[in-house]
Amino acid sequence: MRTYLQLLSSVSLRVAAAAALLLAGCAGTAHQTAPPPAPAAAGVDQDRGAPTNAAAPRPRLALTEEILANLLIAEFAGQQGQLDIAVERYVDLALTTRDHKIVERAARIAVYARDDAAATAVAQLWVELDPRNPDPYQILAVMQLRAGNPERAAQRLQDIFRYSDGPADQKLWMIANLLGGEKDKEMALDVMETLVTTRQRSPGALYAFAHVASRLGDLQRALALLEETLMLAPDNDNAALSYISILQRQGKRQQALTWLQQALQDRGGVDDFNLRLAYARLLMDARRIDDARVQFELLVASAPENSDVIYMLGLLYLQANQLDDAEVFFKRLAELEKLTPVANYYLGRISEERQDYQQASVWYQGVHGGEHYFDARMRLALLLAKQGQADAARKRLKAIRTEGKQQAIILVQAEGELLVEQSRYAEAIAVYSSVLDKEYNAELLYARAMAAEKIDRLDLLEADLKAILAREPNHIQALNALGYTLADNTERYDEAYALINKALQLSPADFYILDSMGWVLYRMGQLDEAIDYLKQALSIRADPEIAAHLGEALWVRGDREQAREVWEAALKQTPEDARLLDVIRRFNP
Repeated sequence: MRTYLQLLSSVSLRVAAAAALLLAGCAGTAHQTAPPPAPAAAGVDQDRGAPTNAAAPRPRLALTEEILANLLIAEFAGQQGQLDIAVERYVDLALTTRDHKIVERAARIAVYARDDAAATAVAQLWVELDPRNPDPYQILAVMQLRAGNPERAAQRLQDIFRYSDGPADQKLWMIANLLGGEKDKEMALDVMETLVTTRQRSPGALYAFAHVASRLGDLQRALALLEETLMLAPDNDNAALSYISILQRQGKRQQALTWLQQALQDRGGVDDFNLRLAYARLLMDARRIDDARVQFELLVASAPENSDVIYMLGLLYLQANQLDDAEVFFKRLAELEKLTPVANYYLGRISEERQDYQQASVWYQGVHGGEHYFDARMRLALLLAKQGQADAARKRLKAIRTEGKQQAIILVQAEGELLVEQSRYAEAIAVYSSVLDKEYNAELLYARAMAAEKIDRLDLLEADLKAILAREPNHIQALNALGYTLADNTERYDEAYALINKALQLSPADFYILDSMGWVLYRMGQLDEAIDYLKQALSIRADPEIAAHLGEALWVRGDREQAREVWEAALKQTPEDARLLDVIRRFNP
């Protein structure tokens, strides 16, 4: 055992400061002696620990060298993770000094160390010293739960009602949070049910009970309790939003939408902002974009300066490619000066979409910080490339500071795509290789494969896509790209079919994969099946390449008039598509 002086010399200033703060509330002089601990029976019922008389006056602590040494040892042990020593020293100090500050500290350390016996003993002493303080009753309630005594735990929690300030519902929420962290789910729920019953099943009590049930994973009970809460208090937005949240966690999005729609109808537009906002967001999640936009328009009409609603409505118009409407809302957002960097970013995107690159640059330069800062800096560089300054764009991209590996990879992707758009495929491959020579990255491998295809480096394309599939056998894009390339450029049709078929099983509604399947079947001479897949793909997306494939398959099968109709319809949408023009010249000179 080290001496007292050795111990003091090894204690950090931080630990010593913690002990000093602890002792700041302890009164006394070096000449006083600590009173002996009072008999437990004098101030506490041994069964419940409830106060039986008024607390004795607080003792004045004699701050002796022995007490200070033990405090420092306890604090230092706690800092070093030696919780058993910290608990032992603090419990001993609590029992011998009966100082309120030390007793409270000892109880909390014992709880943290999960020393239930020590926590119970010290919390009982805390009750004796400060019987109207709700904190020790919380500790005793948890200890009784862990000991398998739900009735006694409930009694302790009743003590919290007696001695804590605030309305009953607020106290119930404090208890709900306490019980929600316990491992014995059923016991915690039983205790909460007992407390709620004593509160005459008020809406607030039921809502608190639902919170506990939800935290402990009993979602069905939580839903039932929330339904009862809403029957008693239909205007309780918090309960309604909790109800919707649980339905979403259960994957019952349509049920949540139906419930919210009915609730909004019942309210008739009165105090429905929170519910309508939840409904609008849920419609967005369900990809019902037009319906969501209607709801957000109602929301912005009732709250014209709500920046979150304005922001969401701007995004919805942008997603619908209604640039003028989107611009109105993002400019309004900028005027409110609440989400200015976000507004400037999206105004830049709108100007860029209109090919007004000078104005887009002005908006992007106004993005100072925030989640879009990095992307805005990158887009500023890419705007130079769109104005014919590709090398200047690359230089600016390289000058952007990155935070973390992911942003560095994004910059490499951006530079590579910039070069691909300039038809500088070999340079793009070199940029991707600068990273791929050092590490695996599926996105860069895929990008390099696509660049390799442009210069007929099918060996590199196949190697890169197979490298992805070796690590990620269900990588849909790699499966489809390799399958399509083999079908289009080789006679390895069986291998191509197997790859595309696997991709289609993983993503059966993907029009690109449906087109690939149609194309490989066409190359295998299975024209009827090929045309069925190609028609399905074209019905999903009016893509000129799909139209070229479908027209070719129809022509070869002898349906030349139908083939011409498919090609002519596609030409109206994309009159300069090279692949479409090539197939028309080949079959219909």
